[in-house]
Amino acid sequence: MSILGLKKKQPKTFKVKVVTMDAEMEFSCEVKWKGKDLFDLVCRTVGLRETWFFGLRYTVKDTYAWLKQEKQVLDQEVPKDSPITFNFLAKFFPEKVEEELVQEITQHLFFLQVKKQILDEEIFCSPEASVLLASYAVQAKYGDYDPNFHKPGFLAQDELLPKRVLMQYQMTADMWEEKITAWYAEHRGIARDEAEMEYLKIAQDLEMYGVSYFAITQNKRDTDLLLGVDAQGLHIYSPSSKLNPNKSFPWSGIRNISYSEKEFTIKPLDKKKDVFKFYSSQLRVNKLILQLCIGNHDLFMRRRKVDSIEVQQMKAQAKEEKARKKMERQILAREKQMREEAERAKEEMERRVFQLQDEARLANEALLRSEETADLLAEKAQIAEEEAKLLAHKAAEAEQERQRLEVTAMKTKEEKRLMEQKMREAEQLAVKLVEQSERRLKEADHLKQDLTEAKDAERRAKQKLLEITKTTYPLIAAYSTPPAPPEAANFGYESTSTCLDFKDSDMKRLSMEIERERYYLYRLEYMEKSKHLQDQLKELKSEVESLKLEEQQQQAGLYSLRSEARGYVQEPVYIPHSNRNSAYMSQMAFFEEV
Repeated sequence: MSILGLKKKQPKTFKVKVVTMDAEMEFSCEVKWKGKDLFDLVCRTVGLRETWFFGLRYTVKDTYAWLKQEKQVLDQEVPKDSPITFNFLAKFFPEKVEEELVQEITQHLFFLQVKKQILDEEIFCSPEASVLLASYAVQAKYGDYDPNFHKPGFLAQDELLPKRVLMQYQMTADMWEEKITAWYAEHRGIARDEAEMEYLKIAQDLEMYGVSYFAITQNKRDTDLLLGVDAQGLHIYSPSSKLNPNKSFPWSGIRNISYSEKEFTIKPLDKKKDVFKFYSSQLRVNKLILQLCIGNHDLFMRRRKVDSIEVQQMKAQAKEEKARKKMERQILAREKQMREEAERAKEEMERRVFQLQDEARLANEALLRSEETADLLAEKAQIAEEEAKLLAHKAAEAEQERQRLEVTAMKTKEEKRLMEQKMREAEQLAVKLVEQSERRLKEADHLKQDLTEAKDAERRAKQKLLEITKTTYPLIAAYSTPPAPPEAANFGYESTSTCLDFKDSDMKRLSMEIERERYYLYRLEYMEKSKHLQDQLKELKSEVESLKLEEQQQQAGLYSLRSEARGYVQEPVYIPHSNRNSAYMSQMAFFEEV
């Protein structure tokens, strides 16, 4: 009995997994729970009070359906899996998100869902709007842009743009990140909820925002139309374009909506207008369309009525919460600003301290370098002083040497003058000697001439004597027997003959001796004077050469001393004296020839 009873006993609970846009939750539900019980449990868990926008969606075969709240969960066409998976999504969309979405959690869930629909290309978005929306999404996720923290590549793991936009342009991920970061940097100071609201405000203006599309036909043969259901009404599209509807039926212009199996009927409020009928492929789709139409129409009518007390309280609480958060953000912003200012001041102080430390270090290094430089300069000064003393000493020595050389030069000049005077005297002496030699030659010529004349006179005298002798000798012979002359006469005769014999023999000898003596005397005098003159010339030549050599040495020494006194040494300049002493050399040559 007990075993049979256990087999017949059914479980009292079942497992449910609810997937939201940012979390997954699992619940243990009772078998008798209706859809509203599970939905309320999820809303309480999430903290959601604006429940009328959301629902629990599940997959049925090739389409989807929303969990009905008035029926039990297990009585509906839910999957038989365990746990049963539901998606907690926005079922209806507001007309104006800024006015209708009160809670921050509601805004966040809508933001996540709309963002996913844009990235999945369920909502068409232009590239420019995609980049702007991505910048608000980055602001909502990362907060204010900080270049020190948000380095290039920080968005590499985030999916921010639709693939269609990425494929449309030949741009790298770094280029897209640069464009997004440029907008992101301008959103500084925007809180997360504000950034998400700005995202939704831009997204609600997109043509496909909040529209649920269904394939329909105007007759039973063709499926060439699309039905769009949103917060504004019903729209008919061509299959090639989901952006611009061919025909629209606003909720304010619809009197009744009904379906019969696959046929769907829209009756306009204006009875003059034609009833619009279309067909869907499945009955389940018609039920889904009717459910969405009823919900959107109810919300459309609700927006145009006074808010309920619950909504008013929610709005008041949300307003207070926003004010409180705004105040907190302002306080936080002030504190952040003060902290940033304090950090900047601290950084400035640290920078200043580091700068002062660097300046102190540089000053110490400069002081050390200056001390080393001072020591080096002192050493250089000492060396310079010693060099100055040495140079002064050398200058004094040079000055003394210069003075000595000047004195020597003066002496040399005096000696040179004396030598020139001696040379002039020697020249005069040479001239005199030449004159004397010429005079002696002339005298010798005169003496030769006189000697010749004397020889001629002697010859003539001898000839006359011979003539006289010849004339007187016959007379003597004729008168050989003359009377004896007196003694005086005899004496005179003998004297005459003796005298004649003397003149004839001694005259020749005397003249030769006189001539020889004169020649010897002249030769001796001439040789003595020539030798004396040659000795004087040699002495003068040696003195001139020594004076030249001494003058060159003195000039070279004077130049070298002057160069040392100036700090450098020059090669001694040799000044040839050939031009200055040409007269002297010519005179010396003349003397040598003499």
